[in-house]
Amino acid sequence: MLRNRWIQLGGLLMIAAIILLACVPITSDEAPAPPAAAAESDSSEAVTADADSGDTGAQATASVNPGVPQLSGELITDGVPPPFRTRGFSTDFSRRTVEWDSILSGGPPKDGIPAVDSPVFESLAAGDEWLEDVDPVILFSRGNVSRAYPLSILIWHEIVNDEVDGQPVSITFCPLCNASIAFDRNFDGQVLDFGTTGRLRNSDLIMYDRQTETWWQQFTGEGIVGKYAGEQLRFLTSQVLSWKDFKDAHPDGEVLARPNMPRNYGYNPYVGYDSTSRPFLFQGTPDSRLAPAERVLGLTTETEAIAYPFQALEEAGVVHDSFGGVELAIFHKAGLASALDSSVISKGRDIGAVAVYERQVGDQLLTFSPNEDGTFSDAETGSTWDILGEAVEGPLAGEQLTPILHFDHFWFAWAAFFPATELYSPS
Repeated sequence: MLRNRWIQLGGLLMIAAIILLACVPITSDEAPAPPAAAAESDSSEAVTADADSGDTGAQATASVNPGVPQLSGELITDGVPPPFRTRGFSTDFSRRTVEWDSILSGGPPKDGIPAVDSPVFESLAAGDEWLEDVDPVILFSRGNVSRAYPLSILIWHEIVNDEVDGQPVSITFCPLCNASIAFDRNFDGQVLDFGTTGRLRNSDLIMYDRQTETWWQQFTGEGIVGKYAGEQLRFLTSQVLSWKDFKDAHPDGEVLARPNMPRNYGYNPYVGYDSTSRPFLFQGTPDSRLAPAERVLGLTTETEAIAYPFQALEEAGVVHDSFGGVELAIFHKAGLASALDSSVISKGRDIGAVAVYERQVGDQLLTFSPNEDGTFSDAETGSTWDILGEAVEGPLAGEQLTPILHFDHFWFAWAAFFPATELYSPS
């Protein structure tokens, strides 16, 4: 009861106080978030698009607004300086793609929420000493290397600068938008490494690179202020899943070890935040089609965006749909704790893991259904598939579905960045 009162009545003040302490070494760091487009979504007429429903009998219902997707805009070089302090930055503030008043202070200064720059990894057995099976982790794999990045660490640090099998990568998490995204650090002939600016836009983390001090929007990967304003980082495919599912799929994998810093790893400093109706430092009006903190799975093309509510995915188990000219299967599997619910992350409510794959395997278009044990079966061959899209039993055993880049975010942020987004609804 008290926790709900904090969130609904006084939670914003509590979050602000914790964030202001983030740069003090002995206390907890609270992750602020960077820029998100301050555009509100206009409600437009609803249109119904045909979708391959498979066993779910579902259709995609889209509320369409003009200009999908709406991102930051054209380069601004009007000479107007930022109306806030920029001490410690060597950023070229004469170049930007967003209005200054859309950028807010989250509390901490530059690097007040410290990125993990020299990550250390440990065995699955060592991870089992402090992680529970339902703990959420970000999976990133390349070549023969698979690594788990626990949200119980990223909730305090927001950025991990790493190299996986020769691939420079930044694994990022913005708690205020529930946005976990992996980026290629190779950019313009150099390898960037990222830190936190302490600034937010639409409640989302604004990162900066230490090579040029360009400011980057974590949610979209866009440069918004500085040398690379208007440029785009490359997304890399990653997956949020349970610690158990990571271990089962990658018995030779490794997990990010807890940094030697005074943080309460395993604890959530944003207690109850994933049920808030008032996102922290969000200036816009949340799109009323869903509750602000409802989780959605988001997909985009260069011209379209669509969001699938976790609730609809959970109820169906599998959703078949067509988006961007691709026939998709979207899986939902129970057994993943929310990192933003309970004070102890592993005690958070079960939100489930989601994944998106192409349905086409060779010359077959597969139709999937969920099984009680968290696996999935296709009607065409009777093969059994796991949440990571691998056939583990049956005629197609060993086959791998093609993953589709997707994003697991809070609805308010997704709709702020993509105000013309379609919203999937079963019918």
